[in-house]
Amino acid sequence: MISVNPESLTERDNYKFLTGSIIPRPIALVTTQSETGTINIAPFSFFNIVSSNPPMISISVQRKEGVSKDTARNAIQTGEFVVHITDENNVTDANRTAKELPSEESELGLTNFTLAVSDKVSVPGLEEARVRFECTLEQSIPLAGSKNKPGCDLLIGKIVCYHIEQDIYHNGRIDQNGLKPVARLAGHTYTKLGELFEIERP
Repeated sequence: MISVNPESLTERDNYKFLTGSIIPRPIALVTTQSETGTINIAPFSFFNIVSSNPPMISISVQRKEGVSKDTARNAIQTGEFVVHITDENNVTDANRTAKELPSEESELGLTNFTLAVSDKVSVPGLEEARVRFECTLEQSIPLAGSKNKPGCDLLIGKIVCYHIEQDIYHNGRIDQNGLKPVARLAGHTYTKLGELFEIERP
């Protein structure tokens, strides 16, 4: 067993250890809207459930040189965002949105996505996603890095509306095989659902 002190590693080396070990990671494809109306779309694999009562999720948006990315800045300024589950059908377009563009330019033009009007928030969703969550910002927490130069923005979103494609919805549950989610591994590698098994909890 190799033991390594994280403080002896660079940020990049720590990133490689984390993303190579904490796998697979679900991918949140997030839409936000700037105060001037630009629609931003970006994928994030530092994403998970926070609570079911009320339903809340977390997304960690890494900063660049201490500067917040468009997604975090827009969500903090407007208090709203929409999270989509990345699946086998939309992962190619989701990946295209990772390209860095000027803040005033939308990633929508890089994709085949179609905007969908939201019910509870002003930020539009993406029609092609089989599951999407309209969210209001519950809390944003600058973390890591230093006091004057945080390393990330942790966004906690409260889900105010679910949108689920009819053919994967069955008696209050989502058909995971029908959803066909994809997840991030390390580097440029993704994974689909593989062999499934069940273990009853004690």
